Parts: sequence; C-alpha cells; structure tokens
Amino acid sequence: MHHHVFETAFGFCGIAWTLRGISRFMLPVETTDPLEESFARYLPHSRASQPSGAVAEAIAAAQRYFAGEREDFTALPLDLGGVDAFSLAIYQAAQRLAYGQTATYGALAAQAGFPDAARQTGVALGRNPIPLIIPCHRIVAAGGKLGGFSAPGGTLTKRKMLALERAAPPETIPAQASFSFRFNAIRD
Repeated sequence: MHHHVFETAFGFCGIAWTLRGISRFMLPVETTDPLEESFARYLPHSRASQPSGAVAEAIAAAQRYFAGEREDFTALPLDLGGVDAFSLAIYQAAQRLAYGQTATYGALAAQAGFPDAARQTGVALGRNPIPLIIPCHRIVAAGGKLGGFSAPGGTLTKRKMLALERAAPPETIPAQASFSFRFNAIRD
C-alpha cells in the first residue's frame, strides 16, 4: 500500500492506494500533520510514494474539484476489499449521484435495494473509506436537514462541499460537530 499527501484550495488531502485501486481518501485539513498521523496509525504498512496513473488523475481531479470545477470520479479504480456487501451497494448507489445532486439517506437506501435501511445507510456512509470519490457528502437527512458527516470538519465540511457544488445554500444548512473519523487497517 502507498499513500500521498497533496494540497488543494481547501487544504491538504491524503490518498492511499494498492495495486487494485484507491483504498482511502482523506478530505482537506489545514496542515499535513493529521494526515501523516492517520496514515501512520491506521495504515502502518503504507509508504509515502509519488502517485502515477489513475491515482495521479484522482489527485488532479480532487484539486480541480476543490478549486470549484465540476468533476466526475466514477471511472477511477477503487480497492474496497473488506467492505461488506450492504455498504458496497450503498457506495455504488452514492456514486451514481451526479455533481450537485443530493439524495436522502432513505432514498439512497431504496436506490441500493434496501428501502427500510435509512439508518444503516448512515452508518455505512460514516465508514466510507473514500469520501469525495464515493460522494457521501451528497446524502442529506429527510426534511431538508443536513444530516451527519464523520470526516474531519464534520458537517461544516459537508456544507462547504455542497455549497461548492451549489447543491444547497450554505446559510440554510446548520453545521454540526464532527463525529470520529476512522480507518480500517488494510495490508497489501
């Protein structure tokens, strides 16, 4: 496994990959320290590397995205080894949401074939190892509420990403404190 830290207009992001594809993505933070600490703690067998091919494309696309350009990440190769079948179905349904489009947790669950699993959908999205590329920020709560977001920055990050996509006016969506952000260790 390899990882790389890179800068965007929103801050520093991290990406990790295997020979099969992108396995982790870390949304922007102000400094590189939290990213390097996360790699060391959760991906101890990963080594810092210069990306090439699809990973370099993903980084360039993320930089363009955070600079305000419309990007589509669906063609990128992903390594979701260890992800359960339910979560995988939810992630695939989320990837079908276009830039600027949102869905509720319940609607996404139904699109994935699990119409009574809105809460479980939220849990699966909270464990999303590749936010942005699997656009969990586009999933909102019923009744016009923002819903949770477990990445660094919490719902403030979610609100900024939705505003960037013009999916929701930021002033109408209340921010919420961050939940914990965790990685599941993968060895390659």
